[in-house]
Amino acid sequence: MIRSLIAVAGVLALASPAISQTPPSGAKAEVVRGVEARAKLSQVINDELFSFAEIGFQEHETERYLTALLEKEGFTIERDIAGLPTGWTARWTNGADGPVIALGSDIDGIPKASQTPGIPWRQPMVEGAPGHGEGHNSGQAMNIVAALAVKDWMVRTRTPGTLVIWPGVAEELLGGKARFVRAGVFKDVDATIFSHVSSQLATSWGRPNGTGMVSVEYTFEGESAHAAAAPWRGRSALDGAIAMANGWEMRREHLRPEQRSHYVISDGGDQPNVVPSEAKIWFYLREMDFAAIEKMLATADTIADGAAKMTSTTVSRRILGAAATQNFNRPMAEAAQANIVAVGLPKWDADDQAFARAVQENVGATVTTGLPTKLAAFGPPPKEPKSAGSDDIGDVSWTVPTITIRYPANIPGLPGHNWANAIAMTTPIAHKGVQAGAKVMAMTVVDLLTKPKLLAEAKRYFREVQTKDQQYVPMLAKDDTPPTWLNAELMARYKPELAKHYYDPQRYGSYLEQLGVKWPTLGTGPATSK
Repeated sequence: MIRSLIAVAGVLALASPAISQTPPSGAKAEVVRGVEARAKLSQVINDELFSFAEIGFQEHETERYLTALLEKEGFTIERDIAGLPTGWTARWTNGADGPVIALGSDIDGIPKASQTPGIPWRQPMVEGAPGHGEGHNSGQAMNIVAALAVKDWMVRTRTPGTLVIWPGVAEELLGGKARFVRAGVFKDVDATIFSHVSSQLATSWGRPNGTGMVSVEYTFEGESAHAAAAPWRGRSALDGAIAMANGWEMRREHLRPEQRSHYVISDGGDQPNVVPSEAKIWFYLREMDFAAIEKMLATADTIADGAAKMTSTTVSRRILGAAATQNFNRPMAEAAQANIVAVGLPKWDADDQAFARAVQENVGATVTTGLPTKLAAFGPPPKEPKSAGSDDIGDVSWTVPTITIRYPANIPGLPGHNWANAIAMTTPIAHKGVQAGAKVMAMTVVDLLTKPKLLAEAKRYFREVQTKDQQYVPMLAKDDTPPTWLNAELMARYKPELAKHYYDPQRYGSYLEQLGVKWPTLGTGPATSK
């Protein structure tokens, strides 16, 4: 995710006890039992997606696996959502009426994050390959077992309603959710619950720390020439891209301190002896609200035009992705928090804690005390949100009442977007964290299906508080299409080797067993000679 894995926005100090305060009863107890009965299924889904190790826009094995599974469970699948080959929705309806509840989670990995899970030091499975260095392999495991537990209860009790499961495609590129919104995926949805991996079990409401952003690529066009024999006959597109980069650095001092911006030259030409006729520079521009993002984009456009004039080239731009700031629903978050307190953190055993501490020590984590044993306190959002990372769940949160449930499937203090964040993601730590999150998810869906006042209050809060003074402003260009070519070459290069490591649950009880990894493996790694 484009933010720290362990950030729990709107949450204060560690305070609430880890043990359950109000054990669930009635319908909630039934769905909790349904989640527990599917512990094996959640482990298999979690481990399977980890083994695919797919990155943004290339989540094809993930799409095929999840849609086939949900189709067998009676869900109706719609594919190629919003022009995304890995975009889909799975819908199941009980009865003629009832609320429509959507459950979402991201599915993409991180470049160069291949890591053997269960090994507390750097040990790639496939050198240079992508991997789940944030833990996005786990969220759909949580969503699906929660939905299936709720589905069984709905059938037994004849509770009307619709469950919709959907994926966060290419979240690391901010490539999917705004396009889902534009395609109308949420037009009939009453409430959305999003799940994201963390090291805590938590939720929040309001505006957390973080930014909205736009991902934009500028393409400079020039004229090729022999770089030694006749360079004066060429017009270097690379010079245009570099001039824009230099111009942005000059302007950066005079932008608001809240902004964050980063860029790469994604195409610098073909070879040194040919004046580049085409070059591309790719920016992430982050700011705190819609107006500030638009102003920042206009500034970038101005600098691009100036760079083109300086270098006698032409320039065009393309929006590759976007993310609105996040804006979460208070009544839904309060309902979820009550369920979080009822479920509590997993009961970590000595092996879990020893492994977590070994990882923390080996990677120089900011936390060295192992896994949390107390829930984070639930509190109001910051009065003045600070600049931080972005997540395109923001676009959904401005469209329909939305919350995020964070679940404790990873280890505190890790760097994020890094191979280290993949270490725990098929271990008992992840499996227990997914189960805890799924219980909270299922219980919160029951609340939304059985408490009309809760849903009505969530909609009133969304209408009269969340969007009273600011409406959603789509940042995508009207005619843009998703950049589904991104990561295609990279995935094609590594997939044959990665496929040798796909999880086979028919032969192995867990992915660690398949890889021959002993649990827990401790220590600092094999000795190296100098």
